[in-house]
Amino acid sequence: MVFRKLFGRDPVLDQAATLYSAIVEQSRQPAFYLEGAVPDTVDGRFEMISLHSFLVMRHLKGKGEAAQNLSQAVFDQMFSDMDQSLREIGVGDLSVGKRVKEMAKVFYGRIVAYEAGLDGGEESLEEALRRDLYGTAENTPEGSILKLADYVRRADKSLAAIPLENAGPESQIFTEVL
Repeated sequence: MVFRKLFGRDPVLDQAATLYSAIVEQSRQPAFYLEGAVPDTVDGRFEMISLHSFLVMRHLKGKGEAAQNLSQAVFDQMFSDMDQSLREIGVGDLSVGKRVKEMAKVFYGRIVAYEAGLDGGEESLEEALRRDLYGTAENTPEGSILKLADYVRRADKSLAAIPLENAGPESQIFTEVL
C-alpha cells in the first residue's frame, strides 16, 4: 500500500484526466465556432473549456467526498493545461503564474454566472453567455447565443443522468452537440 502511494498512479488523477480530455474534445467541436459564433481565439477556446469544465464540476458537486476530490482534480488538470498552453504560446515564465491566477479568477466568476443562469437566478443564462463567453466577440448574432444557451441546458440535463464520479476512458460524457 505504501509503495502504491509512492509509485502507483492515483485513480482519481486518471479519472480527472479522462474527464478533462472529454471536456477539451467537446470544447473543440467545430460547430461551436461555426454555428455558435464562438470566437476561434485563445480567449474563445478558454471560454469553451471553462463552460464545459463548469458543467462537469456542477454535476460532481454535492455527491460526496470522492466526487469533490475528482472535481478538484479536474480543476487542477485544467489549470495545469492552461499553464502549459501559455508557455507554449510564448508567455514568459515570470508572468505565467499571474496569468493563470487571473484565469482562475475569471473561471470562478463564470461558475457563479452560469450556475445562476441555469438555476433561474436574476441573470439569465443568455445574458451570462453574452457577457462572458461572447465578451470579446463583435456583433454576435442573437441566434448564436440562443443556440448555445439551448445546448448548455441540454448538456446540463444529459450530464445529470451520467454518474461522472464513475466515468472511465470508455465513457461518452458529452452526447449533446450544438
